[in-house]
Amino acid sequence: MTVDVAKSLEKELGVSPIIAELLVRRGITSFDSAKHFFRPQLSDLHDPFLMQDMDRAVQRIKRAIAEQEKILVYGDYDVDGTTAVAVTYSFFSKLHDKLDFYLPDRYKEGYGISKAGVDFAADHGFTLVIALDCGIKSVNEIAYARQRGVDFIVCDHHNPGDTLPLADAVLDPKRSDCPYPYKELSGCGIGFKLIQAYARSSGMDPAVCYDYLDLVAVSIASDIVPITGENRILAHFGLQKLNTNPSTGLRALIELAQRGTALNVTDVVFQIGPRINAAGRINHARDAVRLLLATSLEEAQAFGDNVDRQNTERKDVDLKITEEALAMLDGDEILQRRKTTVLFKHDWHKGVIGIVASRLTEKYYRPTVVLTQSNGRVAGSARSVSDFDLYEALCECSDLLEQFGGHKFAAGLTMDAANIPLFQQRFEEVVSSRILPEMLQQEIRIDRELELGDIDRRFFRVLRQFEPFGPGNEAPVFMSRGVTVYGQAYVVGAKHLKMTVTQGNSAAFDCIGFGLGGEAERINRGAPVDICYTIEENVWRDRKSIQLKLKGVRDTVPADHVNTFNTQ
Repeated sequence: MTVDVAKSLEKELGVSPIIAELLVRRGITSFDSAKHFFRPQLSDLHDPFLMQDMDRAVQRIKRAIAEQEKILVYGDYDVDGTTAVAVTYSFFSKLHDKLDFYLPDRYKEGYGISKAGVDFAADHGFTLVIALDCGIKSVNEIAYARQRGVDFIVCDHHNPGDTLPLADAVLDPKRSDCPYPYKELSGCGIGFKLIQAYARSSGMDPAVCYDYLDLVAVSIASDIVPITGENRILAHFGLQKLNTNPSTGLRALIELAQRGTALNVTDVVFQIGPRINAAGRINHARDAVRLLLATSLEEAQAFGDNVDRQNTERKDVDLKITEEALAMLDGDEILQRRKTTVLFKHDWHKGVIGIVASRLTEKYYRPTVVLTQSNGRVAGSARSVSDFDLYEALCECSDLLEQFGGHKFAAGLTMDAANIPLFQQRFEEVVSSRILPEMLQQEIRIDRELELGDIDRRFFRVLRQFEPFGPGNEAPVFMSRGVTVYGQAYVVGAKHLKMTVTQGNSAAFDCIGFGLGGEAERINRGAPVDICYTIEENVWRDRKSIQLKLKGVRDTVPADHVNTFNTQ
């Protein structure tokens, strides 16, 4: 059936069999679905009033503006939270002058709605708080706010607990009673839907909301949400704005990243997101929001230089802690044999433990939790491997935790220091009972075997229309067998592989393999090799060429299953 569908698409769309097969793998099986995939339209965005409580949220904000109440825009301290605050504050500041924003201190208050944040609102006369990228589990804090005369509108995208907070409105597509068709919006995406609903109910031009799509795209990329459905539309148009007419603050960050070519999702993740995140990790996230709200380039550059310095400091700190964590693992055979990593050191910097958890997951490829001391409690960041649901595993440990939240691949948690040994044991038991052996093998999944002769400009033009790439819509990974290296493979930088390959009578293709410099010796033995790669455009001195971005290299093996590529 799949073969028949692919052949039908090939004929209807006038594309190659390879492109048709890639579309079917993405669930695109008709001309109409292909049209929506290749030609995203803002008109395809869902009606924001389909979200449970959206009408209540809009009416509460309208009442606050009409009655001259003070409104506080409250957000998390990561990229998603700070972009959400920037979007929401910027929109409503044009309609209301009794408005301010608040971000909790990562070290003094921790994640989410804090009692200190509620007290700040009450003590300064704010009667309405719009909480972004947090709040869905803040049942006690929002109940306390009600006692202090402060109303809340919660805009969150995390999984709810058993009880929803008693807020005036709770916007979260993951609510069991929410009929909103798309469940994977970022926190900033929820904020965007709120301003979209307000604009529509007020008879405003919808385009006033589209001015913020560059910030929404940054949140989608940085928060690693699926780039499918509505997120794909938002990311598509957001990246267009980011590359043609970005907000002043984002323009300053692009200049700092010294980008001479168009930004894609990967560029945002590695060059824009970390600079925004650094403010909340090293100092305070309000620095990032001030940057994103800047109206003059001079102001934005000053804030940008500040967060860039903080990002440099963050790199130094996380490198030092990663080295310490790896030394702890390398020196303990019992820890090495486990199916999880749980490490604690009281003086590790709380702002970078999430990055360290990610690095350890890359190295040992298993669910990982990194813990440190913070305000008399233990705070942690957790990261998972492909296909394993980290959040569900933490639910099984919830009696040992004071607080936790997140999703399948990443989470945060707090606990009493006395519970660390019990948590290490329980987490290992839970993961060991659920994780399959193949989940612990970091194999590269191949979309299709390809002859290098199939790659030409027309094929590449159609392939680029699959963008933006990201979770749920990854760049297709191809494998080619028995390629010949033209000349010698060599190492550039500290550990990156460069070479040029051909296959039969194909054209020659330049290749870059980041972190694959150790393969140069194998390749230079002269025997043909198998490669797996994505296809990208390289721009050098205004010259554009098709380049293969290597994921793995191995000695040629006989034809077998091509869904994975084990480089060992």
